[in-house]
Amino acid sequence: MAKYASPPMNAERAAGFTLVEVLVALAVLAIALAAGTRSLGQAVDLSAGLRDRSIALWVAQNRLAQHRLRGDWPALEASEGTSEMGGSRWHWREQVSSTSEPALRRVEIEVRDAGGGAALTRLAGFVRRPR
Repeated sequence: MAKYASPPMNAERAAGFTLVEVLVALAVLAIALAAGTRSLGQAVDLSAGLRDRSIALWVAQNRLAQHRLRGDWPALEASEGTSEMGGSRWHWREQVSSTSEPALRRVEIEVRDAGGGAALTRLAGFVRRPR
């Protein structure tokens, strides 16, 4: 029986990586880094959107609180205006409507950024007739 001997390994060849191995490792690393960068970008966008929606809700809540604190009895109409909060300007629109209870009015408030994009929040509340 004859034994087959494997060709002798060159010491230089055994000590390093081939060009193909290096390119595959770089490709895997590039894909991983691209995925990480994309998720980080999405997280930043989500945080900014959440911040804007939160501030828009505060603007709407402030409008409703102003009616209640002043003891307003708002007219059955729509009104618009702007408010400043969080270092930005916000455009709000109010629609006042009657309810089945004569002593209550429903106030619906919609808030957008000053650029007039999509509504960031909508809030409905009730105001009682002053005594």
